[in-house]
Amino acid sequence: MAKTKSPSADALVSDIAAGMPLRAAGFIVTLYGDAVVPRGGEIWVGTIIETCARVGFSETLVRTAVSRLVAAGQLEGTRRGRRSFYRLTAGARAEFQAAAALIYGPPDPCGWRFVYLPTEGADAAMSQLERQGYARVRAQLAVGPARGPLPQDLLGFEATPTGAEDLLPQFAAHLFDLAPHARAYGDLISQFSAVLPVAATIDGPQALALRLLLVHAWRSALLRDPRLPKSALPDDWPGHDARLLFARLYVALSPAADRHIAHSVEGATGQLAAQATPPHLYHEHLLQAAKPAG
Repeated sequence: MAKTKSPSADALVSDIAAGMPLRAAGFIVTLYGDAVVPRGGEIWVGTIIETCARVGFSETLVRTAVSRLVAAGQLEGTRRGRRSFYRLTAGARAEFQAAAALIYGPPDPCGWRFVYLPTEGADAAMSQLERQGYARVRAQLAVGPARGPLPQDLLGFEATPTGAEDLLPQFAAHLFDLAPHARAYGDLISQFSAVLPVAATIDGPQALALRLLLVHAWRSALLRDPRLPKSALPDDWPGHDARLLFARLYVALSPAADRHIAHSVEGATGQLAAQATPPHLYHEHLLQAAKPAG
């Protein structure tokens, strides 16, 4: 099968990148989390510059972003001869690894939880809960997905729906503004659907760029989504189709992207490995999720 050559593959990368609210620092963190950390964690700054150039970032912008990430405690650097190498700090690695289960893994099941907030500090606590996907019911009462531990200074009630459970989507629509999340998933689908038919034919550099853009877009949509129980979502919720597209496209792009990593991405001791070590924690899940139904 003939390879898809640079003009069309580069156009896909360029068009998708132009349609995304990309920032260099965030894209660099995606590069590390998806391609670098599973293969030793450290790469030459020239590799960062080259990879970011494929999605439209200049060398000056990348160097500025790297400096800011270092200042923010997300990257740390070392010099070997005249070359600078960078890795995620322990804290940044922990953050991305915590998100990896959501990005690459199956949907995380959850129930419902009501949370009562004490009067003192209620506004700050409510803002924190809202960032975690909760909705405000009253000034000191919130409801949301029962996911993760509850801060010790708050009072929680685990809730099990009973009765007319077909009203759950109406309940969710009343309390949660799901429209921006639906748009984010819809945008991902419209941006990346054209890649899927040709993904397996795209050369390595473009395949890696497209995979990083895909992970970046999926992560952004997913981590902002309250990720409500499936029974509370509309039947046509675009997040389901976005998850399927992510899995299929990630699997299709990965062989060429991983070969490119092995040939061209330089770490402190040479080229990075084609395969992650240990193997990607959610590789089997992605393979299964990418299979056609039936």
